[in-house]
Amino acid sequence: MERFDYIIVGAGSAGCVLANRLSADGRSRVLLLEAGGSDARFWITVPIGYGKTFYDDRVNWRFQTEAEPGLGGRTSYWPRGRVLGGSSSINAMVYVRGQPGDYEDWRAAGCPGWGWSDVAPYFKRLENWAGAPSQNRGALGPLSVTDPSAHLHPLCRAFFAAANAAGFASTSDYNTGGMEGVGAYQITTQGGVRASAARAYLRPARSRANLKVETEALVEGLVWEGRRAVGVRYRKGDGPAREASAAGEVILSAGAIGSPTILQRSGVGDAAALSDLGIAPLIDRPAVGANLQDHLGIDYHFRSRRPSLNDQLRPWWSQALLGARWLLTRGGPLALSVNQAGGFVRTDPDRAQPNMQLYFSPLTFDTAPAGTRPVTRVDPYPAFRLGVSPCRPFSRGRLSIRSADPAAAPEIRPGYYSDPRDVEEMLEGVRLIRRIAAQNALAEIIAEETQPGAAVVDEEALRADIHARSWSVFHPCGTCVMGTDESGAVVDPRLRLHGAEGLRVVDASVFPCVTSGNINAPVIMTAEKASDMILEDRRARAA
Repeated sequence: MERFDYIIVGAGSAGCVLANRLSADGRSRVLLLEAGGSDARFWITVPIGYGKTFYDDRVNWRFQTEAEPGLGGRTSYWPRGRVLGGSSSINAMVYVRGQPGDYEDWRAAGCPGWGWSDVAPYFKRLENWAGAPSQNRGALGPLSVTDPSAHLHPLCRAFFAAANAAGFASTSDYNTGGMEGVGAYQITTQGGVRASAARAYLRPARSRANLKVETEALVEGLVWEGRRAVGVRYRKGDGPAREASAAGEVILSAGAIGSPTILQRSGVGDAAALSDLGIAPLIDRPAVGANLQDHLGIDYHFRSRRPSLNDQLRPWWSQALLGARWLLTRGGPLALSVNQAGGFVRTDPDRAQPNMQLYFSPLTFDTAPAGTRPVTRVDPYPAFRLGVSPCRPFSRGRLSIRSADPAAAPEIRPGYYSDPRDVEEMLEGVRLIRRIAAQNALAEIIAEETQPGAAVVDEEALRADIHARSWSVFHPCGTCVMGTDESGAVVDPRLRLHGAEGLRVVDASVFPCVTSGNINAPVIMTAEKASDMILEDRRARAA
């Protein structure tokens, strides 16, 4: 049995941060376990390669939810990274801190030390911001964040003009605290390549003798002495089971799906449900797997009278030219995200803060059901998408393991639209899409609305379309929720598992409520803050 000071399960956005920070002293022995393989892949390196990894099971867990009543009985496809860097290696790279009010809500939910004033310094610490200098932005951190404003497709200017005409201001930087306004989406790239957590945090640390990284290592469960986690049991490929022990702590950073399932397989969860599966309950904690949250979005597609990215990304000869441009200069459309522009707005001026995220993409594509085609397919005519996603959904779901088999996918029930307030807010959102599209700057270039179509107008039809076409924006969180109340929380505000010793959870699963916008930046912030807490607690024990 190998012995370490820290064992980190999951080399995703949080795990890469922890591996770097906890091994930085050169003395602490750190083991990082990742179920997937290397991130050294062309379509991970190319920013717009997102479409190529969307269904690639070599780097993607490709989870599927149960049939959801709120989605008209449809299942929902959830891509999650199974590779070094986790989902930061396959996501759309949009960098959003979230609103200060999100973190004030965390603090109010029983998480002292997690208000905006507490977390803002960690966002600055992690950032290597390449845009206009600001006292609110970090410039020396590991994670490169780029402002692509100068390289946006011309159609984005029409979106900005239409949004302004609809009454929404522009913002040059939505990450300075106040998020309100429309603008270019900042992305995690550096020099035209993806800046994943693996590239930003793990690669600089790989040469350290005290850090060991094991890929293709599937964790079967935790090893306990009483209620103290002392190690993990895992398999590397098809090899025999192995064990590694931790003198300090075991840290689960396997994500909002992986971390709760590892806990449940290890006897931490709803005692009755675990007993039914033949798993001996160790800690009765029904909150494990509960409080599941996700952002839902919906897109409206418009055929364009002007060229869009479809014209460049569809023809094979244009793809070749764009590929050559990227290889030679690391520039062009392949160096950007599919979501080039958007913003955060209030659907009602009386709201205290923005409640709706806007997405504008100068291309359209279809995403076939998982397994039918390995890539997304760009439409063969010029078109663009305008989408919305409510920032703070009310609905909650749950996930549970189906068996003790670590290779079995869990049962995921997101509970989409189970709270009727989410339907009403999405109605506000789709009306907002039509309002922006009706402004002259966009109306003059729209040939037709292809999805859902101009015939979908009355409230009944809009509601039906919402249930029929809403889709996950891939931000699952909350399944090992943080809080001081042990009856409803899984970890305490220092991310230690309630009722156990030697075990923390550090990833999106600890979020009390989902933050406004894309969640990769908040996950990395959480890991940065957690690394300080872990080292502080170690010094306190030593004293």
